[in-house]
Amino acid sequence: MTRQAFPILAAEVISCRKCPRLVHYRERVAAEKRRAFRDWEYWGRPVPGFGDEQARLLIVGLAPAAHGANRTGRMFTGDRSGDFLFRALYETGFASQPESTHRDDGLTLRGAYITAAARCAPPDNKPTRAELARCRPYLEYELDHLKHLRVVVALGRTGFDAYLSILKDRGLIAARAPFRFAHNAAHATGAGTPVLLSSYHPSQQNTSTGRLTLEMLTAVFARAGTIIGGT
Repeated sequence: MTRQAFPILAAEVISCRKCPRLVHYRERVAAEKRRAFRDWEYWGRPVPGFGDEQARLLIVGLAPAAHGANRTGRMFTGDRSGDFLFRALYETGFASQPESTHRDDGLTLRGAYITAAARCAPPDNKPTRAELARCRPYLEYELDHLKHLRVVVALGRTGFDAYLSILKDRGLIAARAPFRFAHNAAHATGAGTPVLLSSYHPSQQNTSTGRLTLEMLTAVFARAGTIIGGT
């Protein structure tokens, strides 16, 4: 891996305009803004992954939130999903601080890298299959260049399916069907591949209803740390 691999990918992601529906939506949100953030200059572009390039843990989410990462320009930053995620990562030693509010807030990831199945904020948090397919090469690139992965945590079914579809197309698993999504479930995907952990997504819908608690999410990353420590 060259030292320029991830900056090259970030530049390509940020300049992407492959999905007209997503381009229109992300830019409209950035122009109209939410009243609480009217003084912000929204990012309004695709959001690249970020973290430790020597990561042993990869976290795959769904997509940037319209007024979260689409505003701040960093994955899971500036919204309630991020509040949950980074608190759990901090409690388990993967993040340097428990909050992620903006790109220059000093947060660093330790042995972890965060990405998503889609890089643009989608309407209603629902990218289409075609949009996910256009974004998939970015995730594949990250998988190819993160050479030390031992665990992949999929936050939500979309990230889970995106990762498994890559393994299937690469001939690393025979079929998607045997892998059932469940919270804090571990999935062996073959010799030489990371352990896959599935988790409910820390969306406001899940956290406000109690379907996902901070303790539940922290347990996922504690399990990831145990697996990494044992390899």
